[in-house]
Amino acid sequence: SLIGRLMFELPEEMGLIAVAVRQTQGKGRGGNVWLSPVGCALSTLHISIPLHSNLGQRIPFIQHLVSLAVVEAVRSIPGYEDIELRVKWPNDIYYSDLMKLGGVLVNSTLIETTFHILIGFGFNVNNSNPTICINDLIAKFNREEGTELKPLSADCLIARTVTVLERLIEVFQEKGPNGVLPQYYKYWVHRALSTSGKRVRLRGEDGPAAWVVGIDDYGYLQVHQEGKGVESVHPDGNSFDMLRNLIVPK
Repeated sequence: SLIGRLMFELPEEMGLIAVAVRQTQGKGRGGNVWLSPVGCALSTLHISIPLHSNLGQRIPFIQHLVSLAVVEAVRSIPGYEDIELRVKWPNDIYYSDLMKLGGVLVNSTLIETTFHILIGFGFNVNNSNPTICINDLIAKFNREEGTELKPLSADCLIARTVTVLERLIEVFQEKGPNGVLPQYYKYWVHRALSTSGKRVRLRGEDGPAAWVVGIDDYGYLQVHQEGKGVESVHPDGNSFDMLRNLIVPK
């Protein structure tokens, strides 16, 4: 991609972002294709992260910070705090626990002691089909609460997302995972479901049941398997639902 070539030619302190009106050849996890019509917020962002830093040692956390930044971009606006936008591990943005309306894909390249990170993110701002959009959620909130919140634009939310992400990265670099996890859990799908957590399957459809506990220091999901304590897991990339089949790293 053009941004992939440009990112190595810019001064290190300079950021780079590409914003698309429409996307026809986007990439998702596991080789999936990501198609996005007009009305979605679509961006590819380049950032540089030193290898010898809190985030450089925990690169999987970047997708979580970006997902959180998207949700915060909306819910940090005065009046919009209760719009039911949430993060779903590892890289999705959801309406409550009901419907996906955005996602994040991160590619990293280590050159000497610097990670060059390309972050692709897209979320549905203004399309009622084929899935719900952020402005639908705002209209629904207005009907139910008697408020008059204005619809939001894709450009505004992209700008806010990047601003929030910069702040989250600064906090992470200074304080590590504990600096951002309370905020992440506040908007986490699993915390919205129940206090006892969500049940998942390990290693396949017929694998043992476990319960989602949280996220470890490296951004992997922590699950509790009865009689075995807490383990860290990562998703099977070919699984339709990332949270149904989880792999325990060896």
